Formats: sequence, C-alpha cells, structure tokens
Amino acid sequence: MTVKVTERDDSHKSHEGVAAGIRIWDVHQQDLLVGMFHNETDAHNYKAELELLERQRETQTA
Repeated sequence: MTVKVTERDDSHKSHEGVAAGIRIWDVHQQDLLVGMFHNETDAHNYKAELELLERQRETQTA
C-alpha cells in the first residue's frame, strides 16, 4: 500500500483560500484522495493510522 502526504499547491485551491494563506495537506492512498487537513501533523497522523490498519489487515489474512 502506498500512502502519501503532500501539500496542496495554490493552483488547486480557491482564490479565497490562497488570499487567506490557507494551507492544505492531502493524504492519498493508492493514488486516491482519502483525506484533507489544515494541519500537517494531523495529515501525518492519519497516514500512520492508515498504514497501521493495513498492516493489521495483512496480519489477519496471513
């Protein structure tokens, strides 16, 4: 499984969001957007949670 955290670039934000200086971190799992966060720490915590759940699923099926 691939889980990535990336900061959203300005071209993918609203004009209002850019003007307000809002930063957004996207969490992608297997190239699908699964979460959006205004706090980078929250995004990385969600990534870790997804990876833990995936490891638990793999252990149960093995």
